[in-house]
Parts: sequence; C-alpha cells; structure tokens
Amino acid sequence: MSGWEDLYLLPMPPSWVPGAAAGIVFLHLIQNLFFPYFWLDLRYLLKVLMYGLRVEMYRLQGRIVTVLDKFVKLAEKQPHKPFLIYEGKVHTYRDVDRRSNRIAQVFLQHGTLKKGDTVAVLMSNEPDFIHVWFGLAKLGCVVAFLNFNVRSRSLLHCVSSCEPKMLVVGADLLGSLEEILPNLQKDISVWTMTKESTFPSVHTLLDKIEDASEDPVPVNQRSANNLKSSVLYIFTSGTTGLPKAAVISHMQVLKGAAGLWAFGATAADIIYITLPLYHSAASLLGIGGCIELGATCVLKKKFSASQFWSDCKKYNVTVIQYIGELCRYLCNQPVKEGEKNHKVRLAIGNGVRNDVWREFLDRFGAVKICEFYGATEGNICFMNHTGKIGSVGRTNFFYKLFFPFDLIKYDFLKDEPIRNKHGWCEKVKKGEAGLLISKVNSKNPFFGYAGNKRHTEKKLLREVFKKGDIYYNTGDLMVQDHENFLYFWDRIGDTFRWKGENVATTEVSDVIVMLDFIQEANVYGVSVPGKRSFSPMFSLVV
Repeated sequence: MSGWEDLYLLPMPPSWVPGAAAGIVFLHLIQNLFFPYFWLDLRYLLKVLMYGLRVEMYRLQGRIVTVLDKFVKLAEKQPHKPFLIYEGKVHTYRDVDRRSNRIAQVFLQHGTLKKGDTVAVLMSNEPDFIHVWFGLAKLGCVVAFLNFNVRSRSLLHCVSSCEPKMLVVGADLLGSLEEILPNLQKDISVWTMTKESTFPSVHTLLDKIEDASEDPVPVNQRSANNLKSSVLYIFTSGTTGLPKAAVISHMQVLKGAAGLWAFGATAADIIYITLPLYHSAASLLGIGGCIELGATCVLKKKFSASQFWSDCKKYNVTVIQYIGELCRYLCNQPVKEGEKNHKVRLAIGNGVRNDVWREFLDRFGAVKICEFYGATEGNICFMNHTGKIGSVGRTNFFYKLFFPFDLIKYDFLKDEPIRNKHGWCEKVKKGEAGLLISKVNSKNPFFGYAGNKRHTEKKLLREVFKKGDIYYNTGDLMVQDHENFLYFWDRIGDTFRWKGENVATTEVSDVIVMLDFIQEANVYGVSVPGKRSFSPMFSLVV
C-alpha cells in the first residue's frame, strides 16, 4: 500500500497541461493535413537565407570572397585531400592549386594578358581543363568555355563573339582548331595543350608548364572588386540561332556552387561528374559545388552508360549529376545483378521524365533525385527539395518575396505574351501552363550576353504589370499546381531537345544549306514515342 500512497503524493500537473498537449497534437494534425511541406519548406528557405546573409556579411565587411578564393584556402587547409580523380589518378587540392599556379606563371611570362582580358578555352573533360580555368582566373581573366561539339562556322562565331585575347585548345581537339585557324582573327594568340605544334604561329603549353614556377601569382591579380563583375562566359545551346555567350558573374558562380550543399551534400561526399565541363551544370554546380563543400569529385572524360555504375562502385561515389537523357540511357541498359549495390544517395540534375524517374528508383534503389530548374544566364532557380516525382521545384509566399516571378498567358500563334486591353500581361491560374518570367532588380540582375546587346534586350519584357517593371523571359512554359509545385511544360521558339541539348532549328538549317545542291531547308523537331528527346525533321528544296 505504501507504493500506492507514494504515487498519490506525486504532484499533479497544472490543469492547462492536458489542454496544451491536445492543442499541440491538433495543430500537428492540421499542419500535416493542410501544410504537409511546411517544415521542409522552412528548412530549405532558412538554408537559402543563411547563404545569402553570409555573402552579404562578407560584402559589408569589405571582403569579396569568390569560389576561387575558397579553393585556395582549401588547398592550404586540406592539401592532401583528393580534389579530382580522373582515370584512376588522384589530384589533391594542393596538386591542382600548384599546377594552376604554373599555368598562371606561363601566361604571365610568355603572354600579354592583363586583368579583365578574355581567354577562350576549347577543351574536353580532363584535369587540365580545370588547371587552365583556375590558372587564368588567378590572373583575373574572364574565361569563355567553348562547346567542343560545335565545329567550323559555329565555333568561329563563338570565338569571335566573346572577343578573346587568347584561345587555349586541348590536344584532342586540334582538328577543330585546324578548321577555324585560317579564318581566326590574327590578333588572337593561340595555345595548344601539347609540347610541339605543326601549326604556324601557335604556341605550346605543356613544355612550358614543366619549367614554370609553382609560386602563386600576386593575389591582387585575381581580386574581385564587385561580385557582379564578369568571371565566365558560358555558351547557351543556341535556342534562337547560333550559340550566345552568357555573362556569368562571381555572384552567379557562388549561387551555382551552393546547389550541392542546398540539397544536402557534405564534405564527405564523392561527386561523379560525367557532364561536359563547358556546361554550367558540371562547372558551377559540380566543380564549384565540390569547392563549396570541400569534397572530392570523380571526373569522367565522357559519359558511358555501360561503365557508369561500375565507376560509382569503384570510387565509392555518393552523389551523381544527371540530365534527363542520362537517366534514360542508364535505364535502357541491360539489367545486371546487384544494380542496387552502390553508395549513391543523391542524384542532382534536371530534365528527367516521370516514368524514367520511377523506373530509376525501382531499379537502382533508394537514391534521392534532386531535380532543379535554372537557365545558365537566368536570374531564377527552383529546387525540388521534397523529392516529389515530376516537379522541378516548389514555391511559396516567402520564396516569391526574395525571388519574384510569375507565369503569364502566352499566344502560341503570335509567339508572344498575351496583353489585355490596357496593355498589361495577365497571370495564368494554377494548373494552367504559362510563360515563366522573373523580375529583374538589383538583387536578381540579368547580365545578358557578351557583345550582343540586341539578344540581351530580346530576353527582357518591359511594362509587364506596371510602368517601368522589367522581367527576364525564360522562354519556358511552366505549370504551378494547387500545392505550389512547379512543372516544366514546354519550350517556346523553333527548337528541339536532343541528347540533353537545346538545338535551334535555324542553326541546323544553316549548315544544311551549305551543300551546293540544296536551295532551301526547313528544320523542325518531331516527338519520338517513349522518349523526351525530339528528332529533327527536314523539308528540303533541291
């Protein structure tokens, strides 16, 4: 009985406690029912705000910290940690830092480069792509990444459009150089990643790197005065004609580099990069993301569906990058035993179809697919942090407060936004497809294209909802559902999607009519059953 007496002597909780507990349970149920993504949204928004505040604090303190600055610090802090693994060879943070110093010293001694000059780089995926990129960045140069799939007239256009003082070409792309060399501007200094050259007036780089000093060049060579200053030119896929050089600022590089971190990657992760480095996905999100984390990346010269999972197992890969076609290629591979026996936990990219998304998860295991949306030159980005199949991201009141955007009605026949009798654009309702536009302001600027004011202006919509407002026209049709998830619908303009690239029909037709026996060519994309890609269809007058 004494035990029961002791129990009765325990203090009774205040009368409001059961009511409070019931209220908490009720609020939890209400939250799950009406706001199921509240905590996920809050965590993601806090991450975005934290990163923005950190950058703003640096600015207020008079410190401009770039991704390159972060890399140099990491080379001092963790010199022996692998930064790149390429074809089995490990390149540590110190190795990459020192070789990029050598390249910077070569150009400093043998070239006439000065801070702010543009250098075009035509190289495939290899460690020296990154060494050249970082070495030039240490000299304060703007680096233009050239698409190595582009040849002849289109390549010549890309080189001339960014007005470089120098062109650096990889050893495996000398054929592309040979095609454009006779018509290349004479004041462009050409360097190849070789020890010898058969081309007249072409300089070699590999022999000079061996004799160069590993000492860093003065910090003031690379120091940025403003995060909005240009640091890269990355060419778009040319959805309205020939490729255009999108101006990339230090701020855009920092934002891109934060992507892996925002999706939950850490310094302990090993990232597998098979996408071409001339694209922002591989260079900014991939390489920049590794630097932001202090992580390791496995670089592949070219994507191989048959070697993909064996590489992941061999190098203990935990994070992969993809485009939608890449996932489809993997799903099209013959089924093998033990396909789920890997350490990959995150897949980050864009453009994966719903059916491929589901098949990928069923076949390759519990990999969290982190879909995102963002154009190379754009000022808006969405991230699917919840993992909802098919969605490119999610929005809410607070997100739109910091990154204002809208979906507006579009006239497909006239190929322009619909305006009402007052001349203003109109927003679509939830569930309807609309043209995605993003407000241009000091916090979300649009930097446009190098050397092409006409194309820069063409991407802007003015007087959209009121006098004086300016919006960036993404050229993409999106749908926002009643849960505020966003879905890619289609792309406007004369384009088709082929192997992950947006291809302009005009660019293809321009090449076809170069043939003597063809008088006129019309090119358009036609859908392929069961595939996200389109095939080009040709109508010819011979």
